[in-house]
Amino acid sequence: MHLTLAAAETLVFDTLTRNRVSETNARSVARALIAAEAAGQGGHGLRRVEAYSLQARSGKVDGFATPLMTRPFAGVLQIDACHGYAYPAIDLALSEIPAIASEQGIALASFRRSHHAGVLGLTVERLAEAGLVALMMANAPGAMAAWGGRKPVFGTNPIAFAAPVPGADPVVIDMALSLVARGKVMAAKQKGVPIPDNWALDRNGDPTTDPVEALAGTMMPAGEAKGAALAMMVEILAGALTGSNPAFEASSLFDEKGASPALGHMLIVINPLASGGAVVAERMSRLADEISSDPGVRLPGRRGQAARRDAIENGIEVEDELLEAISLL
Repeated sequence: MHLTLAAAETLVFDTLTRNRVSETNARSVARALIAAEAAGQGGHGLRRVEAYSLQARSGKVDGFATPLMTRPFAGVLQIDACHGYAYPAIDLALSEIPAIASEQGIALASFRRSHHAGVLGLTVERLAEAGLVALMMANAPGAMAAWGGRKPVFGTNPIAFAAPVPGADPVVIDMALSLVARGKVMAAKQKGVPIPDNWALDRNGDPTTDPVEALAGTMMPAGEAKGAALAMMVEILAGALTGSNPAFEASSLFDEKGASPALGHMLIVINPLASGGAVVAERMSRLADEISSDPGVRLPGRRGQAARRDAIENGIEVEDELLEAISLL
């Protein structure tokens, strides 16, 4: 079925409010999920509505939570998501952190007792559009082993970076530290289709094309040992340093069983004028021009930006079975 973005947001909003989510939180979540859908990140979009709704209904996520913010240091915000969705907490941080970074030169926001942080690239891009450089990372429930192991001690632990480019869209780099995002495996399970045999290992440590076995096993790290090491770095920054659950203690984001996942995120925002002065804009333009002048090269973030523009103008296509599943919630 074809939906406008406004209609898709209304669908998510109505579904969440039927399932013990406040209107304020439902609006924040709906905006984030449909922004992900518009950017071509369906694994973080409408396919999350079922799990989000069931978790609110069961109390695994508090749909009525109001995030709390403190500023213990001049350049630091601490955000307690209070076991609610991540997006209201992120919105709260983004209402304050640009001014702090502009004034202080650099600012940090730490998030705890949070939930699925979605497409981090969309968050850092909002800051880059305001002329700031941003780096964000999030820990996630255990899905990936340390290199050479079988025990899922790290999540897929995404990391995203965005920087402004004068007169152009920001550069946006967004990646899970698994070979692919786990949401793609969940989407394959929902569609009943196999996955490539290099995405994940089953419980015995063997490659699998079965998404059910993949979700019960571990994801393959991007870059092998290097990706696993980076996942540990994110686990420290977004998990340990925010006082959040480590990946191996966090409950699943895909079902309504267990306690709140109580995950953590870390956001670092830099005012480029503070780090390099007026010359930064010219250097960024030269770098972007030089990279994109190479035939066949596309600056990171351009695909999602083009997809969003098309979705704003033309809407999105949603599978009938997905809409049916949402309508039953």
